[in-house]
Amino acid sequence: MSGQKLSTLAERRLARIRQLAAIEYPADLPVVARRADIAAAIEKHQVVIVCGETGSGKTTQLPKICLSIGRGVHGVIGHTQPRRVAARSVAARIAHELKSELGGLVGYKVRFNDQVSQDSAIKLMTDGILLAEIHSDPLLRQYDTLIIDEAHERSLNIDFLLGYFKQLLPQRSDLKLIITSATLDAERFSKHFGGAPVLQVSGRSYPVEIRYRPPQQDEEGEIEDVPQAICSALDELSIGGLKGDVLVFLPGEREIREAAEALRKHQHKGIEILPLFSRLSTAEQDRVFKPGNQRRVVLATNVAETSLTVPNIGYVIDPGLARINRYSIRQKVEQLHIEKISRAAANQRAGRCGRVMSGICIRLYDEQEFLQRPEFTDPEIFRVSLATVILRMSALGLGEVGEFPFIEPPGSRAIADGYQLLHELNAIDDQRRLTKLGHELAKLPLDPKIARLLLAGKQYQCLTEIVIIASALSLQDPRDRPAERREAADAAHQRFNDERSDFLAYPKLWAWFQNAVKHKKSNKQWATECRDHFLSPLRLREWHELHQQLHAQLAEMGARFNEQPASYEQVHKALLCGLIGNIGTRAVNEPHYLGARETKFFIASNSVLAKKGAKWVLAAELVETTRLYARCVARIEPEWLEEVGAHLMKRSYYDPHWEKKAAQVAAWERSTLFGLLINPKKRVHYGPMEPEDARAVFIRTALVEGEFNTQAPFFAHNRKLIADIEALEHKARRPDVLVDDELIFAFYDARIPAGMHNGADFEKWRKEAERDNPKLLFLKKDDLMRHEAAGITTDQFPPQLAMNGVSYALAYNFAPGKNDDGVTLTVPQALINQVSAARCEWLVPGLLAEKVTQLAKSLPQKLRRHLVPVPEFAAAFVAAVPPSDTPLLQAIARYIREQKQLDVPLDGFRLEQLPQHLLMNFRVIDEHGRQLGMGRNFMQLRGEWAPKVVAAGKAAAPQKQSAASATQARHVTWDFGDLAETAQVARAGQTITVFNALHDEGDAVTLRQYDTRDEARAVHRGGLRRLFMQALKEQVKYLEKNLPDLQKIAMLFLPFGSPQDLQRQILSLTFDRCCLNEPWPETEKDFTARCKDGKSRLNLVGQEIARLVGAVLAEYQTVQKALPGFKAHGQATQDIRSQLEGLLHKEWIAATPYERLQHLPRYLKAINVRLDKLRANPARDAQNMAQLQPLLQQWLRRLHAQPGAADERLEDFQWLLQELRVSLFAQELKTPVIVSVKRLQKVLESLNG
Repeated sequence: MSGQKLSTLAERRLARIRQLAAIEYPADLPVVARRADIAAAIEKHQVVIVCGETGSGKTTQLPKICLSIGRGVHGVIGHTQPRRVAARSVAARIAHELKSELGGLVGYKVRFNDQVSQDSAIKLMTDGILLAEIHSDPLLRQYDTLIIDEAHERSLNIDFLLGYFKQLLPQRSDLKLIITSATLDAERFSKHFGGAPVLQVSGRSYPVEIRYRPPQQDEEGEIEDVPQAICSALDELSIGGLKGDVLVFLPGEREIREAAEALRKHQHKGIEILPLFSRLSTAEQDRVFKPGNQRRVVLATNVAETSLTVPNIGYVIDPGLARINRYSIRQKVEQLHIEKISRAAANQRAGRCGRVMSGICIRLYDEQEFLQRPEFTDPEIFRVSLATVILRMSALGLGEVGEFPFIEPPGSRAIADGYQLLHELNAIDDQRRLTKLGHELAKLPLDPKIARLLLAGKQYQCLTEIVIIASALSLQDPRDRPAERREAADAAHQRFNDERSDFLAYPKLWAWFQNAVKHKKSNKQWATECRDHFLSPLRLREWHELHQQLHAQLAEMGARFNEQPASYEQVHKALLCGLIGNIGTRAVNEPHYLGARETKFFIASNSVLAKKGAKWVLAAELVETTRLYARCVARIEPEWLEEVGAHLMKRSYYDPHWEKKAAQVAAWERSTLFGLLINPKKRVHYGPMEPEDARAVFIRTALVEGEFNTQAPFFAHNRKLIADIEALEHKARRPDVLVDDELIFAFYDARIPAGMHNGADFEKWRKEAERDNPKLLFLKKDDLMRHEAAGITTDQFPPQLAMNGVSYALAYNFAPGKNDDGVTLTVPQALINQVSAARCEWLVPGLLAEKVTQLAKSLPQKLRRHLVPVPEFAAAFVAAVPPSDTPLLQAIARYIREQKQLDVPLDGFRLEQLPQHLLMNFRVIDEHGRQLGMGRNFMQLRGEWAPKVVAAGKAAAPQKQSAASATQARHVTWDFGDLAETAQVARAGQTITVFNALHDEGDAVTLRQYDTRDEARAVHRGGLRRLFMQALKEQVKYLEKNLPDLQKIAMLFLPFGSPQDLQRQILSLTFDRCCLNEPWPETEKDFTARCKDGKSRLNLVGQEIARLVGAVLAEYQTVQKALPGFKAHGQATQDIRSQLEGLLHKEWIAATPYERLQHLPRYLKAINVRLDKLRANPARDAQNMAQLQPLLQQWLRRLHAQPGAADERLEDFQWLLQELRVSLFAQELKTPVIVSVKRLQKVLESLNG
């Protein structure tokens, strides 16, 4: 040592060592006996392995042996312990033995407490502290000797350190490494360090008896639980005057409390029950190391298994259980299960006794079970996440984890999982290189998840709150919930709760803590106040110290702390950055939550969300005990996950589609995170994600289908070209004219460059490309047509159809089964009365031949066979008969009669068999072009939408009324000038012809206009009649008073109406006879002349009509009286009643032309004659009916089938049927015309044309 130049620190350490008295070694410790061998091995070898049983004294004596051979001068003798409590107690013991104050020659450093001075030569510390120092001192220059104690525990830190030393020692030849343990797989460690020497040291001085006492059954057959078994074992250790303290090992704090409660109830006399676990305060821990007057029962976790030597322990009770932390790679959660300990751990526990006397270890299980247990506890490297190790190695540049010289390298799955977690935290990239964020994480001596929270706090301006929360999550919760007072504890903690988040309880608790410290009167009072609130003063101090450390470190890194309170969203987004793997969403109709990677968890009972829950939650940790529980939970929004977890989100896209307004291809994004559905449907711009797929959608939809807003000349040209050809297809009713869309797509595909998928980029490219070739994107007609589509001409398929001087737009559509299949005639509502339904039956020339063919094919076989070949017949008809207002069926029937001398009944054509497209489709629109109705039944549409009234002299009428809105002018004389039959008006943009008419208003007339001549004429007759009656009022009054036998006739008329109705109808017919002869007056002069002429005839004609009406009613009464006597002849009487209903109805006087009215008495008399004959010869009556019925039925069928206005010929045929009845049933009454069944049949057949 004298040959080396010492540094200032080395000189100070050397001076401190020389001040020591001679180092003394307790003679009763086995390690002392081999002190010389150990010292020689350390001087000779760089690595020495000391394998000593529990109680050998190696933990306290090895640092002293190193001091005695000159170590600890050029560097500190570092001595690691796996736990803080062990580091502190061992340092105190060594300092005591060296007769030095703690913190001087011997110091210790643990988290929150650094008791090392510059003069310290021996430094006790946790292995985590040594690991942290590697970052700032990779070669560990401050140490010349390192003692790694309790290596048998194989913690993750120890395994990493041993691997690190494997690489470090060749670079530090002056560094000595001593590895010690009570139970150690020495050969494996020796081999790891190239055959390093192994020195075995004996253990206890007294024998230890092992007793196996598995739990027993009581009288009721129930097996005793662990607390009961402990009580029984303690009873056993009290027999025979056995003295010495008892050490009981238990898995955790809860089990210690339960055992303590059981022991107190068991009422053992003269014992003191002492708990021992790491969360106890220093004062409470010190009580364990100070022997008292009573027998002590120490209830300890496995913290007392190694390092800690509890004095005066004579006996050990070992249930054989420990709470082991295991990390599930699949579920990514920590599992804290109570497991059976290994044989090595059991022996370690047994070694805690037999140091001061002959010991007894009672194992609460049988020997066979002990022998079946694994020899060693699984190394921690196989039980925890490797993310921390990987981050540390990456920061130190130590290469791949798989190549690092671990004593037992971890599996590939564990390594991959560690990398995956770091990737979740965004600490590494896809090549597993540290990101900038990763380097920042490595600087913080915390779990990577917690460190990530701090960096996220900077990002979201909530660092003040996050430091409080992160430091709290790094420690055990300062809030106590003792099982026996859990409700009281929850009530005390309620003041800190936030209904949405457990995390926010920490800032509230921190604020209370800071305020309590600020106003405390004494430490004792403050501690009492903490306990009153069920808070641990020790853990609050640890929290405060860690918070200060983190605050200082972040300040050194240049972090800025927010002065204003952060929002809920800011804080929880920051929390998500580090804890994103702990998200979950509520399962449907289930009490659990679905977590990442198919996990299922429940919210811990002490959470504010335990009862009401939330749709999405975030947890500080997921821990599996009896079930998987989420601890410290908060409500979150799924939108935050899309932001925070963007680098982890799995996105799939579906339904890519062109959006015309945005001029880009969009799609729906389905995003998941760890298998959880975050957003099922979000609109995204699809182009940047899948350029080629988006380009195809753009070309197909925007360009081929025409969904594009552009002023480009090529686009307008191509769309018109395609529309023209599509129109040809619709007209020809064949979809093979236009080429397939794929060919049009190929045309654009060959010209548009790759990556073009939106309107803006396309327009920019197009303008540049068209400078060189203006016609680059112009399609040609020949390229678009498969064939010439011959016959599809404007003559055959006109764009408009003219009727009554008005043109109507035609549209063609080939869409079988659709409502608008075929030809659609667009009819403005104002012009609907101008449309000729009969003309529309002819469709257009291009479809007429097909329609005639189908109509001919619908005829019965006996008629159809005369028309074969049908297509030639149809072509001949179309060539010979031009379209007209004659109904198509009548025209075809007339043509067949002329060409084939064949009478075809109109009802022989089966219109229901026609395909839909061969019936004209009508579309009614209003003045704004909006569709009001559409269908193929024109009469129904006209009845629903036709305007009702148009005032004369007005250009147009309200669209909801049809042909006529009454003018305000009411006339009682002809004072409106000449009345022309027609007028020209503008309607719906066209000039049409309307028909003038006078409308009867009851006591005056108004002038109106009607769309059809028939409608106007029917109204005008009534209007003229009323005007004549107004002009001849005096004559009307006279006639009303002087009609012959009016009272008698009125009595007979009662079945049809009142006396007033009778008078009105007689007067109407009288004026028709006197004043309404053709031609009707059109000027005032003609009207006056007709009044003068009719005035003289009114009385005579009125009396004549009254007598005629009386005669009709007299015959009718005779028939009505006779009919009840013929009930036995039901068919005949039914026919007679039908005949009467047809002749005499409510308005029969006014409605029956006078020429026909004269014959009514004869027709009624014929009925009476028929009744007389019926009684004598009913068979003859039935025979006559048989001849009449076919004609009657054919007439009725045609009458009901006729469209539009009534056919006068059918009305005339009705009177021929009446004459035929006279001829058949009362021939003696004679008929004015010759009638027979055969003659009427021919007349009926002639009506087909």
